[in-house]
Amino acid sequence: MKYYILVVLFTLCTFSFAQKCDAVFLGELKDFHDNTPLVGATIFIKNLNKYTTSDENGKFKIENLCNGKLTLIISHIGCETKTMNFNIVGDMFQNIELEHHIEELNEVSVKTTIEKKETKTAQETVIKSNILKKYSNLSIGDALKEVPGVSSINTGNTIVKPMVNGMYGSRLLILNNNVRLQDQEWGIEHAPNIDINSAGQISVIKGSGALAYGGDAVGGVIVVNPQRNIIVDSIYGKTIVGGQNNGRGLNINTELNKSFASGWYANIQGSIKQNGDFEAPDYMLTNTGLKSNGITVQGGKKSFETGFEVFYSYLYNEIGILRSSHIGNIADLVNAINSQEPQVIEDFSYDINAPKQEVTHHLVKALYYKRFKNFGKLNLQYDYQNNQRFEFDVRVGDDKNKPALDLNLQTHTVLADVNLDSDLSRKVNFGLMGRYQNNFANPDTGVRRLIPDYDKYDFGIYATAELILGDKTTIDAGIRYDFNRIDAKKFYQTTRWEERGYDEDFEDIVIDDLGTQLLTNPVFNYHNISASAGIKYDLNESSYLIGNYSLSSRPPNPSELFSDGLHHSAARIELGDLRLDQEISNRIALSYNFEHSDFNLLVETFYNRIKDFMYLRPSGIEQTIRGAFPVWEFQQTQAELYGIDLTMEYRFNQNIEWQNKTAYIKGNDLSLDIDLIDIPAFNTINTVTYNNEDWNNFSASLTSEWVFEQTNYPDFNFETYIPTIDETVLVDISTPPPGYHLLHFYSDITFDLSEKTNLNIGLSVNNLLNTSYRAYLSRLRYFADDLGRNITLQLQINY
Repeated sequence: MKYYILVVLFTLCTFSFAQKCDAVFLGELKDFHDNTPLVGATIFIKNLNKYTTSDENGKFKIENLCNGKLTLIISHIGCETKTMNFNIVGDMFQNIELEHHIEELNEVSVKTTIEKKETKTAQETVIKSNILKKYSNLSIGDALKEVPGVSSINTGNTIVKPMVNGMYGSRLLILNNNVRLQDQEWGIEHAPNIDINSAGQISVIKGSGALAYGGDAVGGVIVVNPQRNIIVDSIYGKTIVGGQNNGRGLNINTELNKSFASGWYANIQGSIKQNGDFEAPDYMLTNTGLKSNGITVQGGKKSFETGFEVFYSYLYNEIGILRSSHIGNIADLVNAINSQEPQVIEDFSYDINAPKQEVTHHLVKALYYKRFKNFGKLNLQYDYQNNQRFEFDVRVGDDKNKPALDLNLQTHTVLADVNLDSDLSRKVNFGLMGRYQNNFANPDTGVRRLIPDYDKYDFGIYATAELILGDKTTIDAGIRYDFNRIDAKKFYQTTRWEERGYDEDFEDIVIDDLGTQLLTNPVFNYHNISASAGIKYDLNESSYLIGNYSLSSRPPNPSELFSDGLHHSAARIELGDLRLDQEISNRIALSYNFEHSDFNLLVETFYNRIKDFMYLRPSGIEQTIRGAFPVWEFQQTQAELYGIDLTMEYRFNQNIEWQNKTAYIKGNDLSLDIDLIDIPAFNTINTVTYNNEDWNNFSASLTSEWVFEQTNYPDFNFETYIPTIDETVLVDISTPPPGYHLLHFYSDITFDLSEKTNLNIGLSVNNLLNTSYRAYLSRLRYFADDLGRNITLQLQINY
């Protein structure tokens, strides 16, 4: 027995010593996109616990390998580290591809603030997460005013509609996680349905410099992106709790993110806000409370070559409208304009009564992408949105709790986008878009429907190209075609139909004559061409110039075409016009940017010539059973807008810095030789900030905001007879309020609670001196002052 054991052991040992470990592994590293060799890559041979590198041709050699498993960990500057396993059976050769686009990497620190621009040659400003956190208790419209040239047109302080270089509404295209927001943006009192707490970064692109998003962005594009997902094994989150004295409000936001090195990720975010009646410096603003809650859920798998994402967003807002703004007739409007205080002032309350809005917005998105070697990236996306809007006026009897406006807007969109980026110096992007939209205006409100039922069909195709010329010059250009079709069903009063001359111009669209009413089927088709071209030239390491031209074409929206009813809070009847044609914009922009360690300067200028510019203007008085009201009609004119936005920053030392943001814009009605309405006044904002990293990243800033009186405005004042006083009086709806100066304070400090957890405490005081003022672009300026002092305390824990 001992003899046989010795023979077996001898045989095994002989075989072991006889095995030849002389296999050779040859590898060649190439870039995934263009097959260029990757020089100087590091290859860690896990089996041998040693390293080697790739040569000038991207090749490397590993010798004296035994047959069996070989594990290589390959890394290269600007590439995602890649782990690969091979089964060695003799000599072996392998092509290995790595991704060499550093902007695609997601292996970043959770605490890193990322700035990723959407364009190269457009006037674009990025608002990063460290700025957005200050606005957790406010709206996205408030945060956007961090950008020079961006203001807002407000209905109170809770309905904040962004305005870019004097343009708002349908002229601004807003994207939420690459989904174009469809929430009846045409309404001047309709705020964007996006929770500011769901945004990780916001890009503001002035003008239509991003054709992939749409060709009708006469004013600009606002891109809201969620926080970037990282490809590491990690779980992290944050919770924000804030309170404010004005409105006695409370807001809570929390989010949790889970990611895996395999590429899987998921996150959830939710927020709740509630405010009661806000206060002006001298009185309560009755019925101006807000209730809001929202949730976003995101998940998917992300790798360089392929991935998918599912995204869901829900937002509900109940918004009170200043009680004194509910006008019964034009006499009430005259009294409100001549009075220094609102007609209704009551004690503080959290109750939200009519007039008010209730808006619910759902958004669902599914995305899939695939990269192809030596070609590029294909994106496929589908999204669905459901926007339900109720508007309540002060009513009595059985209609007391019934909305005066009940609109449901449903939108389906499919996108296909191809990005050819195999050559990093020359990129081409092209895509297709198809959209179907249905608007249902509930007839059970008991009020004449302001907007009718309609179906809308959109189709778009675009192509853009980017070319890098040498080390200093980048040029890009693009062209886009859009087809839009609106198919509506609308009732017209026979008297209104004849009064506007539709009986001659649109006789063929009448499908039923009911005597006092006509049922019509207006169908409109629009063909729109848009284009852009830009250049960026680096003057030196510290400065560059950007020049950009954009052509955009915007068809009239449903409000401009079909409006036919009374807006009580505006005390006016609004009338659309079926004859309106597309709006054509030609915009030229020039920017100069200088960056130095102590001083930064950004100058942005633009000139925008708009053919067939659509706007509302008074056209007369109409008597109704409620009383007399001014009539405002949508009209078209030839218009021009031009202006300059200026940003300066100077660092006195490592602790103290100064920043200035200044904006000036001028708008002219060229057809009538008058000023355009609703153009923001000249404003300049100066901020002095003290930072000290040694004091737990302590920061404190004092901001001075000067808004000058708008002296360039059209005179649309009119006279009307008031029977109750038997007089003809002037209705001054045009004269802007005086200019004003406000001071604001902000401070925050961060404490480390553990290795991975910290607490940020922020204190802000808006309108520090409790100044009484009225903003020209506030729709409620006829009825009350704007908000008084507001002190906010916010706690943010990051974990």
